[in-house]
Amino acid sequence: MDQIPHVLACDVGSSAVHLAHVQGETVGPMQTVRTSELASLGGKLAKLWQDIPSPKKLVAGSVNAAAMKSLKAAADELLHEPVLVVGQDLPLPMDIDLDEPAAVGTDRLCCAVAAFDRLGAACVVADFGTAVTIDCVSNEGVFLGGAIMPGLAMGAESLNTGTDRLPRVKLSRPAWVFGKNTQQAIVGGLVCGARGALRELTEAYATELGHWPAVILTGGDAKLICPDPSTCQLVQAVVPDLAVRGIAIAYYKTLLKNDE
Repeated sequence: MDQIPHVLACDVGSSAVHLAHVQGETVGPMQTVRTSELASLGGKLAKLWQDIPSPKKLVAGSVNAAAMKSLKAAADELLHEPVLVVGQDLPLPMDIDLDEPAAVGTDRLCCAVAAFDRLGAACVVADFGTAVTIDCVSNEGVFLGGAIMPGLAMGAESLNTGTDRLPRVKLSRPAWVFGKNTQQAIVGGLVCGARGALRELTEAYATELGHWPAVILTGGDAKLICPDPSTCQLVQAVVPDLAVRGIAIAYYKTLLKNDE
């Protein structure tokens, strides 16, 4: 490529759409539109697009069909620009060792390819969002699969709605070991349980790989799991914009392949 194109990368998730301007390894500030507020998506999309120089492309990864439909409609009406969708218009960005490769969420793959692109070695990629996904990539850059669990907010909601007396809680970083009331017990259980799942799965992946992989976190609740990677023996980095980086990489990989 003579010039690295600019990409407006759109991570269309279960509960929010994240937008960011990406050029190579440079990522601008991320903007977020909740799926309950999609009426504001077009305005933010148009403003970002206007501020991005040419050449530029609009690229998306999606696990939410309804929100993706809104994004495409806004892009068509306001930008007159097609949306290139990872896994549809663009090939999946990495090799996959799964029973049904086409069924894996593109958000998981985009996070995985962004982490591997930076590290160049086996890694665990954990996304603490609406759902929690903890996946593994091999030294050869192959997506090996992983685990999916309810997200922390989903767990908190289910404890409230699925029981008679457990309250709705606000998630926070536990500053205690022993929960001295019901709220503390629930928050501690959810956050520490997620930390435990991350450690257990990472140890299992390390056993299969034969060595300990780097661990990268992303997602809205990642800071609850690891507030400071410099003081955490398990986690090497928390990267909030990992998915939009991977979405842009999926486009760049396609360009490079077409240039060969």
